[in-house]
Amino acid sequence: MTTNWQPSADINTLKRRAQYLADVRLFFAERDVWEVETPILSQAAPTAPYLDSFTTDYIPIGSQSKEIHYLQTSPEFAMKRLLAADSGSIYQIAKVFRNGERGRFHSPEFTMLEWYRLELTLKQLMDEVNALLLDVFNIEPILRLSYRTVFEFFFKLNIFVCSDEDIKHCALSRIDSLADDFETDRDGWLELLMSYVVEPRLAALNLPLFIYDFPASQAQLAKIKYDQQGNKVADRFELYIAGLEIANGYNELLDADELRQRFESDNQQRQQQNKPEILIDENLLAAMKSGLPECSGVALGFDRLIMLTTNSQQIQAVQSFCFEQA
Repeated sequence: MTTNWQPSADINTLKRRAQYLADVRLFFAERDVWEVETPILSQAAPTAPYLDSFTTDYIPIGSQSKEIHYLQTSPEFAMKRLLAADSGSIYQIAKVFRNGERGRFHSPEFTMLEWYRLELTLKQLMDEVNALLLDVFNIEPILRLSYRTVFEFFFKLNIFVCSDEDIKHCALSRIDSLADDFETDRDGWLELLMSYVVEPRLAALNLPLFIYDFPASQAQLAKIKYDQQGNKVADRFELYIAGLEIANGYNELLDADELRQRFESDNQQRQQQNKPEILIDENLLAAMKSGLPECSGVALGFDRLIMLTTNSQQIQAVQSFCFEQA
């Protein structure tokens, strides 16, 4: 049997990738945002039910004991501990890992560009994302629409007043692959409509788009606020280009007690889905208790962005060695 040892990306693509990395670093250096490195292995991990972390055991030499550790799905928790220690605005280009995610646009290991800005509002952070994409990747300014507007445009649904049954009926009528007896919760139906209907339509329209003011139930680690119509919304955005989710930004939650409640709620959902509970990151909560400064943050999928700029059809075409060859 012949072993395919060659890179999955061609060398010219890898050289372009290297130049983009250098340009990203220059972009942040010009804005006095400094680069940090944080551990890839951690004793805790995100509790979100949609994330599955890789685990490994630390076994001290001469010992039979095992200490479970997790490969990071994002450098977020450690970076927030630096923010609480008065780091100021920071960024990181990090290797991250997500178990089970594999396909044309997904790899179990990929590169994330994540940064936090103390002096910027969420709208100003969107401006900065725009500036990065224009200055480094030559991607033109991006349209902005609220989550509510997107669903009214594509489905004629006001998600803040319609019933769960209305959303379910909409999803079953628009997504042919769903069985008639398929069941999920309200956010599950909304996520299905986003993935199976909105994203392909955005790709067909070639419409780069910031979507902001998500339902409060999808806040994750973002603050909750009231929109202009008086609806409770999550103060966060997602960026889509060519129908691909490229970035996810938050006006960061500062309340450690509220975050603990969200983590505990996540673990309850994990139990219901027969997934293992995840140890809550007490270091993060302690850092937040000591004082996480007002900040906004964004995580950007670097590999997907390189796919777009090089017109690559698969994520492995922009990685030196794909998961199957690693």
